[in-house]
Amino acid sequence: MKYLVGFSRVFVGILFIISGFIKLNDPVGFSFKLEEYFSQGVLDLPFFEPHALTISIVVVIFEVLVGVMLLVGFRVKFTVWSLLLMIIGFTFLTFYSAYFNKVTDCGCFGDAIKLTPWESFTKDVILLVLILILFVGHRFIAPWFSLKVRRIMMVVALLFCGFYVVHVLRHLPVIDFRPYKIGANIEDGMNVPDDAPKAIIEYAWKFKTADGEKIVVTNGDYPQVDGEFIGAETTEIQKGYEPPVHDFTIEQNGEDFALTLLNEPKLVMVIAYDLRKTNREAYIAVKKVTERALKKGYRVIGMSASNEQQTAELVKQHGLGFDFYFTDETTLKTIVRSNPGVLVLEKGTIMEKVHFNDIDNLELK
Repeated sequence: MKYLVGFSRVFVGILFIISGFIKLNDPVGFSFKLEEYFSQGVLDLPFFEPHALTISIVVVIFEVLVGVMLLVGFRVKFTVWSLLLMIIGFTFLTFYSAYFNKVTDCGCFGDAIKLTPWESFTKDVILLVLILILFVGHRFIAPWFSLKVRRIMMVVALLFCGFYVVHVLRHLPVIDFRPYKIGANIEDGMNVPDDAPKAIIEYAWKFKTADGEKIVVTNGDYPQVDGEFIGAETTEIQKGYEPPVHDFTIEQNGEDFALTLLNEPKLVMVIAYDLRKTNREAYIAVKKVTERALKKGYRVIGMSASNEQQTAELVKQHGLGFDFYFTDETTLKTIVRSNPGVLVLEKGTIMEKVHFNDIDNLELK
């Protein structure tokens, strides 16, 4: 039992620290995932949605801290109880998502590691077993350092988490795991390789025959059956390759200009996924930098999921010298964790990407 507890302690502690840090690096992204869970049709807790970011920050910091507490052996009973309650909650959410197909990505490891709902649930079940071992054998979790050192380590961990989360909120994630990171080419990210795995779909064809109803299963070919066709049901046996960048459009008046704009040699994108929530004061800096970009020969566009009336009002209010295009809100939230945020592209390759607090730092080479 002692060695089993020792293994579980190290494994669970490190995993919680890694998982928590990945989400700590991008608390805004995790808050978007929490908003999905709170939304109507999922958990039906819309009153939590305005507080998603605060909940996100508290959860990820606590996740990192309990991982550290477990490793160093600080307040063991509190730690194992906290781990048990957290993993029960996580397991419920991942099972609910998988069984009812509500949220397709739990966000357990942010954008660094994508898990399917059932993979997330399986991961949580394994963690639940390991944490139950820790719960039963908590007497074998001996401290690794003196009480004074353990207290200092916890204070340092808390301060690190606090300073780190403030930094990424005021700027952008330090480590960008998304397909829209600096140096990435958006058009390349939309391509599907020739040798990419194809989706495998199973078709269950139902016929009415002289002997009664008959079901014939194929991988797509229409079966030759002597009877009256009733209907068919499809089941995805294996998912096909999905490119890192998908559902990316830049629309205006119902026409998609994405490929044309991504071929621009010098392009500035001002991204504001929702103008109702955007930081209005930031558009003073946006106006200055976009005017500078236009003088340098850049093409400047705005991208938002808000309607034409809202974008027109913003342009008029701040005297902006560019037009807005429509892009899906989820896509815009993925591109940059800032509302607004600014990107500089050369033929579809992202050269610069900044939070609205750092707009003045754009080089516009």
